[in-house]
Amino acid sequence: MNRLDQFAVNKLHECIQMLSLISLISHVSLSSHSKQPAPNSHGPLAIVNKLKIPAEIVNAYGKTRTPEFIAMNPCHCCPTLEFEDGTSMWESNAVMRYLVVNHDKEHVLYPEDAKLRGRIDMVMDWRQASLYPCLPAIGYIVFGMAQKDEEAQKSFAKLQDEHFKTLTDVFLKDTAFCYSDKPTIADLAIAPCLTFIKVRSKFWEAMPDKVKEYHARVLEAFPETKENFDMLDGMVTSYTGEGKDTEPLEHA
Repeated sequence: MNRLDQFAVNKLHECIQMLSLISLISHVSLSSHSKQPAPNSHGPLAIVNKLKIPAEIVNAYGKTRTPEFIAMNPCHCCPTLEFEDGTSMWESNAVMRYLVVNHDKEHVLYPEDAKLRGRIDMVMDWRQASLYPCLPAIGYIVFGMAQKDEEAQKSFAKLQDEHFKTLTDVFLKDTAFCYSDKPTIADLAIAPCLTFIKVRSKFWEAMPDKVKEYHARVLEAFPETKENFDMLDGMVTSYTGEGKDTEPLEHA
């Protein structure tokens, strides 16, 4: 491992040290465990910051595999909400819905209109079932998890040929954000995780401009969470290990 790679690993460890427990003051006392540099936590963190939900950040690094954490969340994933009565909730989309339903009194991030809310839910389900499964093979090399370049190429080709077209030609066809002129939790589900693609610089270069512009537009709409967005961005853009310069498959 060269010095630059060791530096990146050290920075990764520093970021993961900031795995946090957020105590949210609400009508029901709860705690939220989240990895600050991880894009699945960025949506909930952006909501906490945007809505100014009172929160206490507590270091919980290294605890997601402990018996206590697994008793709370057997999937040992973040973000996880822990309620005062001992119950819990996890999965980023569920956490975001809970936060906005209970704290977004003006219904900006999760509009009340039934049709628009249904479309937002549809986009979030699409993110889980279609978009995100393409990202581990591309981006998880930044976490030191070996990924085959061939699988990364296939995943990126699927993004290019199918999923990015759905995003730009359907969800963003008439609006700056997904079915909306203002950002919602659907955009917070999608945009932060696209940062993973930057770890393979030539993949990012090949990304459609509309997708890159959308990515930037969403993150810029939540300046309160810039520090967290920048953590992941810094990790992926400073990565110098295997796979960084992999060429994408020729795109029609």
